[in-house]
Amino acid sequence: MAASSELQSLDLLISKNLSDVELQEYNRIHYGRTHHHELNIKESSQESAKENGFEIASYDFPTKKEETRSPRIVRVGVIQHTIATSTDKPIVEQRQAIFEKIRKIIEAAGEEGVNVLCLQEAWNMPFAFCTREKQPWCEFAESAINGPSTQFLKDLAIKYGMVIVSPILERDEVHGDTIWNTAVVINEVGKVIGKHRKNHIPRVGDFNESTYYFEGNTGHPVFDTKYGKIAVNICYGRHHPLNWLMFGVNGAEIVFNPSATVAGLSEHLWAVEARNAAIANSYFTFAINRVGTESFPNEFTSGDGKPAHKEFGHFYGSSYCTAPDGARTPSLSRVKDGLLISQIDLNLCRQIKDKWGFTMTQRLDLYADSLNKAVKHDFVPQVVSNN
Repeated sequence: MAASSELQSLDLLISKNLSDVELQEYNRIHYGRTHHHELNIKESSQESAKENGFEIASYDFPTKKEETRSPRIVRVGVIQHTIATSTDKPIVEQRQAIFEKIRKIIEAAGEEGVNVLCLQEAWNMPFAFCTREKQPWCEFAESAINGPSTQFLKDLAIKYGMVIVSPILERDEVHGDTIWNTAVVINEVGKVIGKHRKNHIPRVGDFNESTYYFEGNTGHPVFDTKYGKIAVNICYGRHHPLNWLMFGVNGAEIVFNPSATVAGLSEHLWAVEARNAAIANSYFTFAINRVGTESFPNEFTSGDGKPAHKEFGHFYGSSYCTAPDGARTPSLSRVKDGLLISQIDLNLCRQIKDKWGFTMTQRLDLYADSLNKAVKHDFVPQVVSNN
């Protein structure tokens, strides 16, 4: 559970302390639009959220109608959540408790007509990579094709005709039982259509992830689904602009950023990076962070000089969506489980490319030539001397 001293929501704090006129002006400047375009939520979904302790919010992104193309309306959902039981319980018990928690939120998403749903990074387990302990945490690793988490989500994908992105700890049994941080994409008929492995692995503070897995080997895949072209930029990849760029180069219309990041480290970057990526690449982005404070049975240390500790820090949630024009939704809570739904028209991606011309004016040929030189051992930076 999150500490009671944690701020519940920056968005809520602002909205409660500004007048109507001031709030509209703040919204225009900060969110990119004066109103949030809230969508109605079914009474049954609201009751489920109240009964099961999660927040539910739904927003629209109205888009100009075109003469030559029909609207491409998609409802996209993201889920942030705490773990469901203590980390000293048996692995299967921990995972099953999360399944039962998540089932109720996914059912609400299904009832609200969500077409594409993405879960947070390593959603089916505590974020135990801070501990550097191999056991029991490696036992959470599972097959991307037929592991228990994939099987669990397949049934829900079929039930609601929903594409589900499932970021898990993958066990690659074909290649020496190696472990990867992987996002599995399950289509609306329950078929695993592909996966993407995390490209960038942090080695900072308590983020000791390279103890378990290294950088991924799947490139920058874009999955052409019934509801549009989607990609997954897992967690630390959000700090790397070229990682976002390559998903756009490969044609992504929606890019998810399932993450696990704690307060005090990079929270001031959180609202910036996925939003900037949406603007720079003319696609929709969804930033998803877990929530809560997770405590582990044994103390662990890291390379930051702090005393040994059992808690990783507060995962501050705050999941949000940004459109290609930079307009964004308010964030979900910093302390509570939540389901964020965005109704989007994928036609906006091309409309913004036409309007702002960022993809037209980018110089991929120039960058490629410069980068090709930069990676060579005899590289000389292009610096003009004052001598």
